[in-house]
Amino acid sequence: MARRGGTWVQRWRVPLGFVCAGLFIILAEPDRRSLAIGGAVALVGLGIRAWASGHIRKNARLAVSGPYAHTRNPLYLGSFILGLGFTLAASSSLWLFLVLAGLFASLFLGIYWPVMRVEAATLAEMFGEEYGRYAAQVPLLFPRLTPYRAGESSEVNFDPSLYMRYREYRAALGLLLAWCVLALKTVLAF
Repeated sequence: MARRGGTWVQRWRVPLGFVCAGLFIILAEPDRRSLAIGGAVALVGLGIRAWASGHIRKNARLAVSGPYAHTRNPLYLGSFILGLGFTLAASSSLWLFLVLAGLFASLFLGIYWPVMRVEAATLAEMFGEEYGRYAAQVPLLFPRLTPYRAGESSEVNFDPSLYMRYREYRAALGLLLAWCVLALKTVLAF
Protein backbone atom coordinates (compact mmCIF):
# COMPACT_ATOMS: atom_id res chain seq x y z
CA MET A 1 0.00 0.00 0.00
CA ALA A 2 2.98 2.30 0.17
CA ARG A 3 3.29 5.17 -2.26
CA ARG A 4 5.62 4.62 -5.17
CA GLY A 5 9.09 5.78 -4.28
CA GLY A 6 7.97 6.02 -0.60
CA THR A 7 10.30 6.84 2.22
CA TRP A 8 13.64 5.17 2.84
CA VAL A 9 12.07 3.68 5.96
CA GLN A 10 9.58 1.70 3.90
CA ARG A 11 12.35 0.23 1.76
CA TRP A 12 14.61 -0.60 4.70
CA ARG A 13 12.14 -1.78 7.36
CA VAL A 14 12.67 -5.51 6.73
CA PRO A 15 16.50 -5.36 6.52
CA LEU A 16 16.58 -3.16 9.65
CA GLY A 17 14.37 -5.70 11.38
CA PHE A 18 16.88 -8.45 10.59
CA VAL A 19 19.74 -6.30 11.90
CA CYS A 20 17.79 -5.69 15.09
CA ALA A 21 16.99 -9.43 15.40
CA GLY A 22 20.68 -10.21 15.04
CA LEU A 23 21.54 -7.70 17.75
CA PHE A 24 18.85 -9.21 19.99
CA ILE A 25 20.28 -12.70 19.48
CA ILE A 26 23.79 -11.48 20.34
CA LEU A 27 22.57 -9.75 23.51
CA ALA A 28 20.06 -12.48 24.41
CA GLU A 29 20.29 -14.36 27.66
CA PRO A 30 17.25 -16.63 27.44
CA ASP A 31 16.23 -19.31 29.86
CA ARG A 32 13.47 -21.91 29.65
CA ARG A 33 10.94 -19.67 31.40
CA SER A 34 11.61 -16.67 29.12
CA LEU A 35 11.46 -18.90 26.03
CA ALA A 36 8.07 -20.30 27.06
CA ILE A 37 6.53 -16.94 27.95
CA GLY A 38 8.02 -15.11 24.97
CA GLY A 39 7.10 -17.92 22.60
CA ALA A 40 3.47 -17.84 23.75
CA VAL A 41 3.27 -14.06 23.28
CA ALA A 42 4.93 -14.29 19.85
CA LEU A 43 2.40 -16.93 18.76
CA VAL A 44 -0.41 -14.47 19.50
CA GLY A 45 1.28 -11.94 17.21
CA LEU A 46 1.76 -14.58 14.55
CA GLY A 47 -1.92 -15.50 14.79
CA ILE A 48 -2.99 -11.88 14.35
CA ARG A 49 -0.77 -11.56 11.27
CA ALA A 50 -2.22 -14.77 9.78
CA TRP A 51 -5.79 -13.63 10.49
CA ALA A 52 -5.10 -10.24 8.90
CA SER A 53 -3.51 -11.74 5.80
CA GLY A 54 -6.73 -13.60 5.02
CA HIS A 55 -8.81 -10.42 5.04
CA ILE A 56 -6.79 -8.02 2.93
CA ARG A 57 -7.26 -7.62 -0.81
CA LYS A 58 -4.36 -5.27 -1.50
CA ASN A 59 -5.25 -2.26 -3.65
CA ALA A 60 -8.60 -3.82 -4.64
CA ARG A 61 -10.83 -3.23 -1.65
CA LEU A 62 -10.57 -1.40 1.65
CA ALA A 63 -10.06 -4.04 4.34
CA VAL A 64 -12.53 -3.43 7.18
CA SER A 65 -13.39 -6.99 8.25
CA GLY A 66 -11.74 -9.45 10.61
CA PRO A 67 -8.93 -7.78 12.53
CA TYR A 68 -9.25 -4.68 10.32
CA ALA A 69 -12.54 -4.00 12.10
CA HIS A 70 -10.49 -3.42 15.26
CA THR A 71 -7.29 -1.76 14.01
CA ARG A 72 -6.25 -0.23 10.70
CA ASN A 73 -2.91 -2.03 10.91
CA PRO A 74 -3.34 -5.56 12.26
CA LEU A 75 -0.26 -6.81 10.40
CA TYR A 76 1.87 -4.24 12.21
CA LEU A 77 0.07 -4.94 15.49
CA GLY A 78 0.91 -8.62 14.99
CA SER A 79 4.51 -7.68 14.27
CA PHE A 80 4.59 -5.57 17.44
CA ILE A 81 3.32 -8.48 19.53
CA LEU A 82 5.75 -10.85 17.78
CA GLY A 83 8.61 -8.46 18.62
CA LEU A 84 7.43 -8.18 22.21
CA GLY A 85 7.40 -11.98 22.45
CA PHE A 86 10.89 -12.17 20.98
CA THR A 87 12.04 -9.54 23.49
CA LEU A 88 10.54 -11.54 26.36
CA ALA A 89 12.04 -14.79 25.05
CA ALA A 90 15.51 -13.23 24.88
CA SER A 91 15.39 -11.77 28.39
CA SER A 92 15.99 -13.88 31.48
CA SER A 93 16.40 -10.74 33.63
CA LEU A 94 14.39 -7.57 34.11
CA TRP A 95 17.44 -5.43 33.30
CA LEU A 96 18.00 -7.14 29.95
CA PHE A 97 14.29 -6.99 29.15
CA LEU A 98 14.28 -3.22 29.73
CA VAL A 99 17.33 -2.75 27.49
CA LEU A 100 15.92 -4.91 24.69
CA ALA A 101 12.42 -3.45 25.07
CA GLY A 102 13.84 0.06 24.71
CA LEU A 103 15.71 -0.97 21.58
CA PHE A 104 12.66 -2.71 20.16
CA ALA A 105 10.32 0.22 20.94
CA SER A 106 12.75 2.67 19.30
CA LEU A 107 13.02 0.52 16.20
CA PHE A 108 9.28 -0.08 15.96
CA LEU A 109 8.31 3.55 16.45
CA GLY A 110 11.09 4.81 14.20
CA ILE A 111 10.25 2.46 11.36
CA TYR A 112 6.60 1.49 11.53
CA TRP A 113 5.00 4.71 12.71
CA PRO A 114 6.12 6.66 9.60
CA VAL A 115 5.19 3.72 7.35
CA MET A 116 1.68 3.55 8.85
CA ARG A 117 1.21 7.28 8.24
CA VAL A 118 2.32 7.04 4.59
CA GLU A 119 0.08 4.04 4.04
CA ALA A 120 -2.85 5.88 5.63
CA ALA A 121 -2.35 8.78 3.21
CA THR A 122 -2.19 6.33 0.29
CA LEU A 123 -5.41 4.62 1.39
CA ALA A 124 -7.10 8.00 1.79
CA GLU A 125 -6.19 8.79 -1.83
CA MET A 126 -7.35 5.40 -3.09
CA PHE A 127 -10.59 5.03 -1.13
CA GLY A 128 -11.50 8.65 -0.31
CA GLU A 129 -14.55 9.15 1.86
CA GLU A 130 -14.92 5.43 2.62
CA TYR A 131 -11.45 5.43 4.19
CA GLY A 132 -12.16 8.72 5.98
CA ARG A 133 -15.20 7.23 7.74
CA TYR A 134 -13.23 4.09 8.62
CA ALA A 135 -10.16 5.99 9.86
CA ALA A 136 -12.33 8.23 12.03
CA GLN A 137 -13.61 5.21 13.95
CA VAL A 138 -10.77 2.66 13.89
CA PRO A 139 -7.43 3.33 15.62
CA LEU A 140 -4.19 3.35 13.65
CA LEU A 141 -2.54 0.58 15.68
CA PHE A 142 -3.87 -0.35 19.11
CA PRO A 143 -7.27 -2.00 18.63
CA ARG A 144 -10.73 -0.97 19.65
CA LEU A 145 -12.68 -3.63 21.52
CA THR A 146 -15.86 -3.52 19.47
CA PRO A 147 -15.63 -4.17 15.74
CA TYR A 148 -16.19 -1.45 13.18
CA ARG A 149 -19.25 -2.08 11.02
CA ALA A 150 -19.36 -0.45 7.60
CA GLY A 151 -22.41 -2.37 6.41
CA GLU A 152 -23.13 -5.85 5.16
CA SER A 153 -21.43 -5.25 1.81
CA SER A 154 -18.12 -4.63 3.58
CA GLU A 155 -18.07 -8.00 5.38
CA VAL A 156 -15.45 -10.28 3.89
CA ASN A 157 -14.76 -13.81 5.12
CA PHE A 158 -11.27 -15.06 5.88
CA ASP A 159 -9.63 -16.48 2.76
CA PRO A 160 -6.82 -18.93 3.61
CA SER A 161 -5.40 -18.75 0.07
CA LEU A 162 -4.41 -15.14 0.74
CA TYR A 163 -2.10 -16.35 3.54
CA MET A 164 -0.05 -18.16 0.90
CA ARG A 165 -0.39 -15.46 -1.77
CA TYR A 166 1.06 -12.82 0.56
CA ARG A 167 3.71 -15.31 1.77
CA GLU A 168 2.71 -14.77 5.38
CA TYR A 169 4.22 -18.17 6.21
CA ARG A 170 7.59 -16.38 6.15
CA ALA A 171 6.72 -14.74 9.48
CA ALA A 172 6.09 -18.18 10.98
CA LEU A 173 9.38 -19.50 9.58
CA GLY A 174 11.22 -16.45 10.92
CA LEU A 175 9.72 -16.93 14.37
CA LEU A 176 10.59 -20.62 14.36
CA LEU A 177 14.18 -19.89 13.33
CA ALA A 178 14.62 -17.12 15.93
CA TRP A 179 13.08 -19.24 18.69
CA CYS A 180 15.34 -22.19 17.77
CA VAL A 181 18.43 -19.97 17.91
CA LEU A 182 17.36 -18.68 21.33
CA ALA A 183 16.65 -22.24 22.50
CA LEU A 184 20.10 -23.33 21.32
CA LYS A 185 21.61 -20.37 23.14
CA THR A 186 19.76 -21.49 26.28
CA VAL A 187 21.07 -25.07 26.01
CA LEU A 188 24.64 -23.95 25.34
CA ALA A 189 24.57 -21.61 28.36
CA PHE A 190 24.32 -24.57 30.75
